[in-house]
Amino acid sequence: MASEWVSLFSGGKDSSWALYRALEEGLNVSRLLTVHPSDDSYMYHVPATDLTALAAESIGIEQVNVHPGDLDAAAAEDSGAQGDAELEPLEAAVSDLQSELDVAGVTAGAIESEFQTNRIQGMCDRLEIDLFAPLWQEDPWDLGHAMLDAGFEITLIQVAAHGLDESWLGRTLDADALAELAELNDDYGVHILGEGGEFETFVTDGPHMDRPIELEYETVWERTRGHLDITDAYLG
Repeated sequence: MASEWVSLFSGGKDSSWALYRALEEGLNVSRLLTVHPSDDSYMYHVPATDLTALAAESIGIEQVNVHPGDLDAAAAEDSGAQGDAELEPLEAAVSDLQSELDVAGVTAGAIESEFQTNRIQGMCDRLEIDLFAPLWQEDPWDLGHAMLDAGFEITLIQVAAHGLDESWLGRTLDADALAELAELNDDYGVHILGEGGEFETFVTDGPHMDRPIELEYETVWERTRGHLDITDAYLG
């Protein structure tokens, strides 16, 4: 039985890039594993994870969904405890997959977050599998342009940072947007790729997808932050 890979997949640009690079490297990715957090999460991309079903259909890889539910109050009071608690259902899901697949490893899209990466690496060590993290410690500017050069179409679906106003909601992350984000990085410390939660994205098309995802939405703005209220989504 050939070894298979599990891609930790949120539909955002970083996990999508990790998946794409894994496929480019010839890794046999046979499952997309999506965690659907109930609310604020230290470990996972939160917004619009329901759209990943369309992405999985376009990519053509079977999806496994994990719904961890609400954390208990004690875990939610401490970021480290919450991170550990959030990891448990993910690790259980990967362990379950090991009972039916010869799992070689998982892919992950972290760039600089040791909080996430250390926990995922620890999970891999316990399960005796590998971690493929092609974005780790890479230059954000270079990564952003690599995504664009590859043909990724990336939409900003949530923003929460100084310098990012309502006009960024629904905006395509293109070369002009990256240049503006570089300026905002200088002025306000905004991470060029939103690694600190400054913004969240969804990949609507890419070379690994057969059909683009079309989004219809309204924008919701609340003083200093906002998000897209997706009213309809379908494959083009």
